[in-house]
Amino acid sequence: MNETMSAWTPRVLSVLRIITGLMIIQHGMAKIIGFPVYPPYAAVKPLSLIGAAGFIELVGGALLILGLWTQPVAFILSGEMAFAYFIAHFPKGFHPLLNGGTLAIMYCFTCLYLSTAGAGPWSVDAAMKKA
Repeated sequence: MNETMSAWTPRVLSVLRIITGLMIIQHGMAKIIGFPVYPPYAAVKPLSLIGAAGFIELVGGALLILGLWTQPVAFILSGEMAFAYFIAHFPKGFHPLLNGGTLAIMYCFTCLYLSTAGAGPWSVDAAMKKA
């Protein structure tokens, strides 16, 4: 059983990266292109702090999905999510469940893990290493 699970570890790393990228890109898309429609992001100005975050999420999410430059991109996204937590959520109180910051923390640490673990075998990064 342990050998079977170990054999799947690199593949599951790729799945974690892809799903994380999909979850992050949706925030960037909502902020920058207005899809999906999310009322709190309806009036985001591109040159605002939230607009800059949206651009980072849009580009960073796409790069994570592809697995291109995964480690530096994931590190930048981890920092952006930490920044988002302390700017938007922490001022509402300490406890993440109560201040709405649970996802920001999860994104932050998932991206921090990806910044050290890499993209996994199903990625552009892995394909470039083989070439």
